[in-house]
Amino acid sequence: MSNPQPRVALTTRLGTITLELNAEKAPATVANFLAYVDSGHFVGTTFHRVIPGFMAQGGGMTADMEQKKTMPPIANEADNGLKNVRGSIAMARTGDPHSATSQFFINLKDNGFLDFTAPNPQGYGYAVFGQVVDGMAVVDAMATLPTGRRNGHSDVPAEDVIITAAERVTA
Repeated sequence: MSNPQPRVALTTRLGTITLELNAEKAPATVANFLAYVDSGHFVGTTFHRVIPGFMAQGGGMTADMEQKKTMPPIANEADNGLKNVRGSIAMARTGDPHSATSQFFINLKDNGFLDFTAPNPQGYGYAVFGQVVDGMAVVDAMATLPTGRRNGHSDVPAEDVIITAAERVTA
């Protein structure tokens, strides 16, 4: 990649969140995320899981809680030294550590228990690949919205927080 720290702006009705991605420490994860940005995948997805004092997750579900088609899963890069601290962005995944596709989350606080912990075979962690550099107030505002259940999912904001634009920006 020509820029080891590309930036992406995610626009929602609450405001814009600007992310700085770390392609040096998480090259496959950043390439994957940028492929979703460049394809327009994130537009129309919602932050579908928001847990105050924990994280805000988005990138894969429409407002009606339908999962969008994704590219194949990527290898987990959680052992890159980046930590799940407040404002960091990490890949969401299933119990399979190498199952991340398009969904990501932004940490609302330091969540060290999500970090890679060697040599524990269960300690793959969640791969951090960047951080919020502007718009953390937008993420914090999401955590103040009432949540509930929708179509079998919990912690869904009652008022949709849809990504209306996702684009690369210059620093």
